[in-house]
This record gives sequence, C-alpha cells and structure tokens, in this order.
Amino acid sequence: MPEYLTPGVYVEETSFRSRSVEGVPTSTFGMTGRTEYGPVPYSLPAPADPTVLPGATLVTSFTEYERAFGGLKIGDTECQLALAARAFFANGGRRLYVARVFAFTRSTGATPAIDVPRNFASLAFPASGNPLLRWRARWPGSAGARISVGVTFRRGKNILVPDGGAGAPPRLTGVRPGAAVEVAALAADGRAPVLGDETPPQQGNVRFVVRGADGVLGYGKPDGSFEPVTPGTAAFHLTLAVTVRLGDRVDVYNELELGQEHPRAVSRVLDAVDPADEFSLVWLQTVRPATGQPPVAAGALLAALLGAGRGAFLTGGGDGEPLTAQDLLGQAANPDSLADPARGLGALGEVDDIAIVAVPDTVDLSDGEQKTAVDHLIAHCERLRYRMAVVDPPRNSSPSEVRRFRAQFDTKYAALYYPWVRITDPSLRPDPGAPAPLLEVPPSGYVAGVYARSDIERGVHKAPANEVLLGINDFSTNVTYDRQSVLNPEGINALRFFEGRARRVWGARTMSSDPEWKYVNVRRLFIYLEHSIDKSTQWAVFEPNNERLWASVRQTIEDFLIATWRTGALMGTKPEEAFFVRCDRTTMTQNDLDNGRLICLIGVAPTYPAEFVVFRIGQFTADAQRG
Repeated sequence: MPEYLTPGVYVEETSFRSRSVEGVPTSTFGMTGRTEYGPVPYSLPAPADPTVLPGATLVTSFTEYERAFGGLKIGDTECQLALAARAFFANGGRRLYVARVFAFTRSTGATPAIDVPRNFASLAFPASGNPLLRWRARWPGSAGARISVGVTFRRGKNILVPDGGAGAPPRLTGVRPGAAVEVAALAADGRAPVLGDETPPQQGNVRFVVRGADGVLGYGKPDGSFEPVTPGTAAFHLTLAVTVRLGDRVDVYNELELGQEHPRAVSRVLDAVDPADEFSLVWLQTVRPATGQPPVAAGALLAALLGAGRGAFLTGGGDGEPLTAQDLLGQAANPDSLADPARGLGALGEVDDIAIVAVPDTVDLSDGEQKTAVDHLIAHCERLRYRMAVVDPPRNSSPSEVRRFRAQFDTKYAALYYPWVRITDPSLRPDPGAPAPLLEVPPSGYVAGVYARSDIERGVHKAPANEVLLGINDFSTNVTYDRQSVLNPEGINALRFFEGRARRVWGARTMSSDPEWKYVNVRRLFIYLEHSIDKSTQWAVFEPNNERLWASVRQTIEDFLIATWRTGALMGTKPEEAFFVRCDRTTMTQNDLDNGRLICLIGVAPTYPAEFVVFRIGQFTADAQRG
C-alpha cells in the first residue's frame, strides 16, 4: 500500500470491476513459399555486404501484395502463393502475413557464399572502367532483370546571396550539408546566369555543401579540405529524381540529394537495409575508393548517376534453386545471432495474430516431399497450438488418390479440402472469340478466405461450410453425392456445385480420428477461447495466490464466457448449462499452493454443426390423435 508520511489530502484511483478478456483475432492468414520478388532475409559478402533481415510481411489487399511480392508468375511458372493470396482477398480475407522463401544459388568453395550475380540483378556506372556506383535489385529473383532505373536532375534557383553588410562575403541559404550545387560565374551585370534543366551540369563545377569549423556553409574539396564561397559567383542547387519501373509499376522518388550526409541523400532513401520506402525495388551501392585514394568528386558521382538517363535495365539475377520441404519449414531465429533470423514457417511462428496457415507450394513438390512438407505444416500448428492448417491435396488426384493421401495424417489442427478449382487464367488475355484460358489452382487460398469471411460475418463458432466460393469457374473433379459419402467420413472436405446455389464448401471436418475434435469450428472455437484467456490473464502471474485472486480469475473468465455464450457459440438456455469455471480449494492442493500453482478448471459445451438435417414425415388419418 502507498506510504502516507506528510499530512494532506490524497486522491487515488481504484477499480471496482473485474478485468476483462479480449477476444483474439481469428481471421488472420499466414503463408510461406516462393514469390516473384519481395522481402526475404539475406546477408551478402563483401563488397556488396548488406545484411537485410525482414520478418513476415503484412499485406491487407492483393494490390498491396503485388507491390510487395510481385505478380502471379515466377518466370514462366505459376506462383502458387500469389494465386492463393488473390483467392484469399477475393473471398473476404483482410489480413495476410507472407514469409517469402528463396533458395539462394551459392558459389562453390570451402565456404560457399551467396552468388550475388546469379541471384541479384545489378547495373554499374560508368559501364567501362572502374564503376563508381551500382544500382542493385533489393530482392533476389529473375524479376530484377525487368527493373529499369532512370535518373534526372533539376537545377534550382541561385542560393548564393550577399550577407547584407558592406564587403561581407556571400553565403549559401536554403541548403544543408550534403546537398550538391553547381558553381558558375556571375554575368557582367552581376546577375546569375540562366541555365535550364536541359543543360547538363559541368563536372568540374559541381560541389558538395559542407559546414566549416566556424559553422558557415561552404564547399568540400575532393581532398577533404574546406573551400569558402567566393564573391562573383552563383550556386544552383541540384536535386535528383529517380524513377524505378517494373512492368506496370512505377515508383518515383523526388527531391533527392547527392551527398551521403544529407537526410534525403539518394543512398539513404534508396538504401538496402532501411529505405524510406519499405517495398522499394532497388538500392544504390556507391563503390568505396581504394585505401589511400581520395573520395569520389561530386561531379563524377553526379555524372555516373545521370548515366542511367531516362531508364536503363538491370542485368543478371535468377530464381535460385528448386524449393524443398526443408526450405518451406525454414528455421526459428538463432538466439545467439541477430544475423540469423527466422525463415519459412519459423518466420510465421513469430507472428502471434496468425490463426490460419497454408503452404500452397507443397503441391509443386514430389509425392514424398509433399508429405514431408505437410508434416512440417501440421507440426508447426500443433507446436504453436493456436492456429489451424489448411492442406491442399496433390495435383490431379482422383478420389482414391486423395483418400490415400489423407490416410497418412491424423491431427486435429488441420483440414483437407478437395478438389482443386478452375479459374480464368488472370495472367493471360484471351484471343477475341476464343474461350477464356483456364488454370487449375489448389483450394487453400479460397478456403482460407471463406474461413475469414465466416469469422467476420458470423463468428469462429460457425462452421466454415455451406459458404459460396467466389472467383472460380469450376472444379477439376466433380464430387457427387455418392463420392462425398466416401470422402466425408474420412475427414476430406468436399467442394461441390449445386444447381442454383453456386459452388460451395461442403464439409467442416478436421483430419483427426478423435470424435471429440471431428469438426473444424469446434477446434477453432477452443483455439479462440484458449488463446484469448491465455493473453488476457497474464496479469495474474506473481499476484498473491489466495482466495481474492481466485475469485478475480473466476469472474474474469465467467464474464468472457457469458459474452461468448450470448453469440450462440455455446449450448444451453442459460449460462449454467453452457459452461462452468472452478478456481478454488477443489482444484488446488496444498502442494500446488506451496509450489506457486494456480489451477483453474473450465468446461464449455460447444455447438456442433448440423451436418445431417433429418426431417421425419409420415401419414396420419384425419381422426387420428396427434401426441
């Protein structure tokens, strides 16, 4: 309790209500796999030597996904992750975390390192002799060779003005150290010359602005000495505009400065590690001068930058090695090295909000590798406990083949959906009069979108079934009533077409042999309850373990479960029939108390989906008595 040592009036705040449990989000989706380009951790050897360590990236629309990770193809092949992301947002999803996986091509040798030219596209200036700078693709992939960089300059007005006193030297105004200026002699009448942007700067007249020992701005010489401004000259501020193009995407960075000391320096705004634009495509590498050599003059550096002109393409780069199940699994972050971050599923594991996980790239692996990758996905969800996996069936699988595939797994944290879906190929433009080209894609992205839409509109307790799939043309296999009677008991959820009712998800079972966890919505409801209680009762740790704490915990959880029951998630016509919460001497022994354990027993009665709706109809005579 507070100490009262000085006489006076003390006003204190207190609370008369129990703490509340806030429900966790259940519609956040996470995927890992290959993308056209985009954030991926890497560390390059010298002389490039940046270390870029992004985590899983959040996108909230497919437009944002395309800006961060590219389009629907990687080279000439379909990007399964991009197609799944497109399907997720089209079916009502709102939040998606993507952890890109890239299998780098490495150089041969005793200690193989990332082969920079074979993974990252680049462009050096000047093209002949020793380059002064290089534009490099910020992310690996063959898409880097489709990036063009253009640099233009703008010449501002004269920023050299007299100080105002008789005989006082002129001074620079409106610029900061690191800015580049072009020095020119005044005309005979004392006016500054008129120079347009079409007139290129003279290399010998370009200077960096630096601050002298007395705080006055001047020019920096290549040898590092200070050059004061002189009368009879003018100084024109030179700024840069960089235009980066990739297909239909155009990024323009204006008002950039040349010197690295300036906050708007082109090398800072377009940096590899921490650029101003999180999703920038390129970064500028300035070549360090050899030991004992002076730094590059401002004019030479400006001329090298302007060598890109209105647009020059990067060259090189590649899509790395084929992915394996181990690549998709990735790794957890190395606790002993900040330069060794989490990758693949390990990167998704660091995002607490993710509740649904899928790895569409498993369908491009061989049979044995696909089984291993799905095992990794299931183990990921079982270890983290609070997420559900959506599993894709093998490509071109028949009902018998998908049954054999399903028989290899037994888990309450995953659900399998069959068959694949057919869509109009969004990457191709059909010929006039020709039928639209179709593309078969795995269903996980569509199903995850249905999960998210159902959670948002109805709640996590509603089975994500009997819901319309949006954006599809057909299914690769027609699942009939008789076929589903074989698939459904084995935990294979069918996607079916119903005349007049569109194409729907027609199953809500997990891949578990335990009848208690047969249904997806029951499993996800308990994930929601457990995760919400877990996050919202952390305040109880290290509190005095006595009856007051037990009562507070009971009240907190009961209030949360009452709110959940009122949404229709639990059975019963009154709270006593829907749940119970016990936290008292009946749930804890003296040994538990002596060892600092608080044990709370919670029981809930979930609602199960009406999977089989039966109406019994019979005849009766007019004079019969109805009971």
